[in-house]
Amino acid sequence: MGSVLRNRVARAIKGLLPEAMVQEVQRYRSYKKFERPLYLKIRIVNGLRLENPKRSRAPKTARSFLFVCFGNIMRSPMCEALMNRASAGRPNAQVTVVSAGLNGIPGTAAHPWAVAAAREFGISLEHHRARLLTPEMVDQADVIFAMDYQNQVQLLSRFAGARDKLFMLSAYAGDSYHSVEIHDPYYLGQEETRHCYEILDTCIQNLVGSLADVSQDVSG
Repeated sequence: MGSVLRNRVARAIKGLLPEAMVQEVQRYRSYKKFERPLYLKIRIVNGLRLENPKRSRAPKTARSFLFVCFGNIMRSPMCEALMNRASAGRPNAQVTVVSAGLNGIPGTAAHPWAVAAAREFGISLEHHRARLLTPEMVDQADVIFAMDYQNQVQLLSRFAGARDKLFMLSAYAGDSYHSVEIHDPYYLGQEETRHCYEILDTCIQNLVGSLADVSQDVSG
């Protein structure tokens, strides 16, 4: 009877709470226990506007970029491909680009939705294979871009060296994009994957456009 009563009380409380609050509680519980305090800190700091991830941008002189997402089969490989294509048109930028997954299974192919959506942007992900994020990748990068709070929390909790070079990619999404996160389309379908890639394309174009040329670095 005790468990039945607890379940009834839990359902009653859930019915009284706003949906956004219920989702936030569920999200908090999805983190491992040692990650939860860090997640709370990030959300509180952002909520109180003590920091604004949307205004925090990478140094214009950065040359080594690491894009990170959950599994390296949808968002981060698209960023890598878009960044390589965009920077090829600016040879003086001389950048290196890598993508990886915090929970990636090495060798996993890009998701079929990702392959199809990328093709609409003139990008091929057919030969992409997932990489697991390593300490060496973190150490070698000038800048690390995360897509969402989960990426941010896991990066900070697993890789101490990531703290001073970690940025949210949404800072480059433009003024009309208000969310701090670029959500994972893994469970959302083909159309949402394409929409996600539209956001990523905007981010990469703005990022590459913000970089200083090597000739400017030398002269300035």
